[in-house]
Amino acid sequence: MTTDRMRVQYRVTGAGRAIAARAAALAVEQSIEMPVAAVRNARVRDEVVGRVEGILDEGGDVHRVTISLAVETTGGEAGQLLNMLFGNSSLHPDLRLVDFDLPDTAAAAFGGPRFGIGGWRAALGIGRRPLTCSALKPQGCEAAELAALAGQLASAGIDLIKDDHGLADQASAPFARRVAAVQRAVDDANRATGRGCLYAPALNGGSRRIQEQLGVLRDEGVGAVLVAPMIAGLGTLQELASEGRPILAHPALAGHGAIAAPLLLGKLFRLAGADAVIYPHSGGRFGFSADLCRSIADAARGPWCGLAPTLPVPAGGMHPDRVEELVAGYGPDLMLLIGGALLEADDVRRAARAFVTRVAALETDR
Repeated sequence: MTTDRMRVQYRVTGAGRAIAARAAALAVEQSIEMPVAAVRNARVRDEVVGRVEGILDEGGDVHRVTISLAVETTGGEAGQLLNMLFGNSSLHPDLRLVDFDLPDTAAAAFGGPRFGIGGWRAALGIGRRPLTCSALKPQGCEAAELAALAGQLASAGIDLIKDDHGLADQASAPFARRVAAVQRAVDDANRATGRGCLYAPALNGGSRRIQEQLGVLRDEGVGAVLVAPMIAGLGTLQELASEGRPILAHPALAGHGAIAAPLLLGKLFRLAGADAVIYPHSGGRFGFSADLCRSIADAARGPWCGLAPTLPVPAGGMHPDRVEELVAGYGPDLMLLIGGALLEADDVRRAARAFVTRVAALETDR
């Protein structure tokens, strides 16, 4: 691949014999968005206009179209990258964004994970075992209730406690009050146990509100963050990566189907700076297949463009009884997120402790 272009793959349905023209139109739409004949700048015609690199007939009137786009059109900004990959063309119902690759130098400019799998382990002080995670639920509780729950989970040995992604700045538990109370409870538990549990509050809102929330995190000494990139924006995720805390990315609004899940949750979230990515695992509340889940994990943590690996977090209705199955399928480099199955227990601390013990038994030195 040349150092100045990225290759993008789309699945086009129903173009029939017009596929060559459809592919050419796609290349123009995702680059200059105007008639090529009207472009009088020779450099733009030669270097910026998208090019059709290949058309593969997949049968059933479905074609895989590969185009190349100039890396310069992204400006090194993750939101603009998504715009160039699929901005206008996402409005066409016959198209799906399947995959893309870019030069290593371009990927490095976007940043990628600042912590990655090794960074999570270092921040938490743990060895070669899966990480454990649980969630603070439900919204509608007051800050003190959520803090008490966090204290139980942290004292039981959970590695990471995250806000439910629906927690924002609601009147029942305003952001600043909730974060201060929960972080205090986690700190108290860490002092009592000698462990290093981290808390990841959910960041929500526009740029001004998120900056205010980051100020709260600095004041309270919070060690991680949760963000939903398809709501906050990939550009926001990219900027948050420079804040010096590991980032847990949530998949809310990522399931519309027009972008392949391994590309969106695995590659794009990773490129923009996610250190861990939550996705719905097969057999839970959502309809992802086991093969799709494996593809997401491979995209998140496999070798790609020299970027640090992102930690896969299979979730969405998981139960402690599936711990061994999940670790057998993924290996130790994953985070096990179990929420409701712990919270419904009569004794949450005991259930969380049993979960932690079950995971600790799977630690390996390889």
